[in-house]
Amino acid sequence: MAAVTRTLCCSVLRHSSRQLSTTCGVQAGEKWRKEHGLARSGTEYGPLTDLPDWSFADGRPAPPMKGMLRRRQEREALARRIVMLSSEVDRGMERWTEKQEETKRMEEHKKSLLLKPKGKLLMKKNPQS
Repeated sequence: MAAVTRTLCCSVLRHSSRQLSTTCGVQAGEKWRKEHGLARSGTEYGPLTDLPDWSFADGRPAPPMKGMLRRRQEREALARRIVMLSSEVDRGMERWTEKQEETKRMEEHKKSLLLKPKGKLLMKKNPQS
């Protein structure tokens, strides 16, 4: 009986004038939310997703839900990654400044090794001294 009903239902859907769309629809207000610095959708973060759904009558908080724990772990992993990348950038900037200082020292050292003017050339170069 179930197989007959399923076959009948599928054949009716095939010959129906309605079409089912399987594409992802554009979320209403997504562009506006992004322009105003909010989440793409209302379910990414905020009080509806971050706060518990219920609490005990005596005021104790409800145990955390699976989704809440998952989001907390994702945020912690993101924070760790941000800290790691920030420290890499800081180390890179320090190395860059050290390299710039080293090249400057090398140029000054090369200038100090050049021959110095002597005699009349020295007097022409520095008339005030």
